[in-house]
Amino acid sequence: MVDSSLSITPEQLAAFDDASIAELARRLEEDDYPTPFAGLADWHLLRALAIHRPDLIQPYVHLVDQEPFDEE
Repeated sequence: MVDSSLSITPEQLAAFDDASIAELARRLEEDDYPTPFAGLADWHLLRALAIHRPDLIQPYVHLVDQEPFDEE
């Protein structure tokens, strides 16, 4: 069962502006989270922003892992 409190909503994504994306990027760059899951939640949020609001994440695209990987 998926916990709906962990879902990223369109309203959350629409609420982001330059200041809030800069704060998200700062947290990810510092990687100082109380648990690995807290960092993962921010990373998922950044990925959602990369998909739905790519204009905002342009300065922080290096934080989004977009490298293809080889499963072999």
